[in-house]
Amino acid sequence: MRSDTPDIGLLYQQHGGEVLNYLARRCPEAAAQDLLQETFLQVVRSADRLESVTMPRAWLFGIARKMVALHFRRLAKAEPARETVPETGAAADEDRRLPAMREAIEKLAPELRETLELRLTDELSYEEIASVLGIPIGTVRSRLHHAVRHLRTALTQPETNP
Repeated sequence: MRSDTPDIGLLYQQHGGEVLNYLARRCPEAAAQDLLQETFLQVVRSADRLESVTMPRAWLFGIARKMVALHFRRLAKAEPARETVPETGAAADEDRRLPAMREAIEKLAPELRETLELRLTDELSYEEIASVLGIPIGTVRSRLHHAVRHLRTALTQPETNP
């Protein structure tokens, strides 16, 4: 590796925790740890391209996203599909509106939900989200607008349960 190439260890220090959190929300913890290692293995394999990466954080999330998809494709071939639900902390349940919000988010179209999660949970910029998803920044804005509109509608409708 050339001396002017970004340090992979530094990338891991700066963004490894964020990438692990992203992975852990999408699969069990043990798999998330493995996928983090696979993500950085891909970074090592692509070390010659590091100097041309303009948004390293977004690039890492994009690789991690591909690792998750590959993981679930492998699982689908190995065993019947089963639904996994990310665990939440007890503190998150303090607000009684959170279950309704979680339910509304789960009902969003997958592309809206993923875009919203990258923005709110992973705190990626619009530019980073566009890079991760491989879509134009205008599409990111549109998806976030529609996601918020759907959530606002879902959460302001009166409850119909007795």
